[in-house]
Amino acid sequence: MLTSVPVGTNSLKNYEDIVDEEIIEKIRRLGGEMKGLRVLNLSSTAFGGGVAELLYTLVPLMRDVGLIADWQIIQGSEDFFTVTKLFHNALQGTELIATPEMIDTYLTNNRNNANMFSGEYDIVMVHDPQPAAILSFLEDKGKKTGKWIWRCHIDLTAARPGVWEFLRPYIERYDAAVFTMPQYVKEDLCVGKIAIVAPTIDPLSPKNIPIEYDTILNVLNRYNIDIKRPIITQVSRFDPWKDPLGVIDAYRIAKEEVPGAQLLMVASMATDDPEGFHYYEKTSRYANGDPDIHLLSNLEGVGNLEVNAFQRASNVVIQKSLREGFGLVVSEALWKERPVIGGDVGGIPLQVINGKTGFLVSDTEQCGKKAALLLKNPEMAREMGIYGKEHVRKNFLSPRQLADYMQLFIDLYQT
Repeated sequence: MLTSVPVGTNSLKNYEDIVDEEIIEKIRRLGGEMKGLRVLNLSSTAFGGGVAELLYTLVPLMRDVGLIADWQIIQGSEDFFTVTKLFHNALQGTELIATPEMIDTYLTNNRNNANMFSGEYDIVMVHDPQPAAILSFLEDKGKKTGKWIWRCHIDLTAARPGVWEFLRPYIERYDAAVFTMPQYVKEDLCVGKIAIVAPTIDPLSPKNIPIEYDTILNVLNRYNIDIKRPIITQVSRFDPWKDPLGVIDAYRIAKEEVPGAQLLMVASMATDDPEGFHYYEKTSRYANGDPDIHLLSNLEGVGNLEVNAFQRASNVVIQKSLREGFGLVVSEALWKERPVIGGDVGGIPLQVINGKTGFLVSDTEQCGKKAALLLKNPEMAREMGIYGKEHVRKNFLSPRQLADYMQLFIDLYQT
């Protein structure tokens, strides 16, 4: 059997004083219409990325409003996760020739997971490319039940043709596909229904709830960070698309104007991302022993509380992505009233309104100069943070995404 992920409990009632009333009312209405619907979310890992964070919130909320919801993760060899990371990068534009060995590794692991699949569901939502071929093996054996949705969390606009052409026939077996933005939808993709749903953050998760100043101070002291000096932070995987070396260069540019600046680069090392360890080492070498550059991860005990503290202690948050599906960390920082300097790519411009919630930049020099500007103008930074929090409250909190998914479920189930 596939591995079920244990999740806690949550209640929609907890969000009534945070999000607008019409969102709550829509969810309750849809929940009444869908009571008892069996829903499975299927992904590749239970920690270390935005997909897992979303599901830890959404699955308990689905249960709270009447769905029978579950979350399972696939199993895979180290070679499989290496191949799927290469595929992930190729779907975002990296040159790659998918060799017969890569394809065999991918399909063998998907076939093995299909053989472990059990249970009957009304809705199955499969997240990202790693488990995308499982449906084909189930269908070929006549074991498909319910409606299947492929949820793509990445930017496909520059997908390498070879990898996309390999994956597309497997995705076209789905009843629906969900993308973050319309421009991510490939023109040659033929599925029954396409939905556009932007991701969200949970304002009540340990990463996002308000915390006391003393707690923030204790966390920073533990990691030898000086709260009296300016702090620039990027929270993201050590990944070429997050441009960690460019972040260091931007920090160095800002530091020329603000000599006391410190840089925090905070990550979670995930089991399905072996490349992350390589980029961690590469970034560490590039930092060249600078005592004001702090590379922090779950390997040093960094969890949700610590990320929360780092973001709240920051004067400026950066998300210098070169490619980005959405970038939940942008909404996380804005929710904490911190201005964000983000790469003008993917879903970041949905969150960073240039000049209002932060700045959009297209190169390292711009990033460094804008960071220095905000560090030297704290009132500007404060106003951007206040505007940013309201922007997130209106658009990027988890009840809104729950409503969007439930609407899609009922649309599919009734057809």
